[in-house]
Amino acid sequence: MNKESVKRRVFDIIQIGNQNDLPSRAFDIGLVCVIILNITAMFLETFQELAPWQGVFNGIESVTVLLFCVEYILRIWTAEYLYPGLSRGKAILRFLRSYDGVIDLLTILPFFFLSGFVAFRLLRVVRIFHLFRINSQYDSFNVIRSVLYEKRNQIASSVFIIIILMLASSLFMYSVEHEAQPEAFRNALSGIWWSVSTLLTVGYGDIYPVTLLGKAMAIVITFLGVGVVAIPTGIISAGFVEQYSRLQQENLTGRLKTVTIAADSAWQNREVADIEQEFGIDIVLIKRRDKVSAAKAHFEIRLGDQVAYL
Repeated sequence: MNKESVKRRVFDIIQIGNQNDLPSRAFDIGLVCVIILNITAMFLETFQELAPWQGVFNGIESVTVLLFCVEYILRIWTAEYLYPGLSRGKAILRFLRSYDGVIDLLTILPFFFLSGFVAFRLLRVVRIFHLFRINSQYDSFNVIRSVLYEKRNQIASSVFIIIILMLASSLFMYSVEHEAQPEAFRNALSGIWWSVSTLLTVGYGDIYPVTLLGKAMAIVITFLGVGVVAIPTGIISAGFVEQYSRLQQENLTGRLKTVTIAADSAWQNREVADIEQEFGIDIVLIKRRDKVSAAKAHFEIRLGDQVAYL
């Protein structure tokens, strides 16, 4: 095998995730194990009771990060296959700026430069999303991504409404509670924590109104919070219903077979139920002239009908 063949094969193994390709499948499973091992070691090293095992955890972290580095280098090496329409230099730059490229880099860098910053180290957890690299065209995570993308404008509008209500409720509560609780409501922004916990129906209870007017406003804001939370939830739920209905329709359309009833057809002048029983099929739709109707058991097939069946 020449260099290009080897590079292409490496790309197929690390990028495609073909379930029918044993090395590719093994790579995916191995990557999953490395990710879980890395995250597990990161959690376990926080336990003081396991301090004697700190060296083992550090060793695991070093080995797994080394494997992450190898994977990152291989993805850069094979970037032109990921973006076949670009030159090698532009393909590498495109990968480095992509979501996967940035996350992979931020996963590695904390080990070398930012080991003291837990927030950066937790970026490794983002690698868990590599577990969801399913090769099928439509899977649960692709559906989630599609729904969020399609409903992005509606979701953004609902989030904007939430922010407005949050700021307004904070300002209102400051106006009526500042004199009674100057420490809890120091300024208009100090009530943000209370408004967030109230509007999102969490209600931690660490900050709460004590005046009569403040309590009355809190009741109204709480009811508004229930409706506010329901807005993005309803948008996303409707998106899921639409997406799954579309997928089912596409799947059904792809499986359907059609036939036009000719003069010598064995289906002519026979009922749907009889045809289905004799030929072992499931008739779904019947088009007669310009009218399409669902197939019913006692519907009689006639000359010129177009029949769709499974």
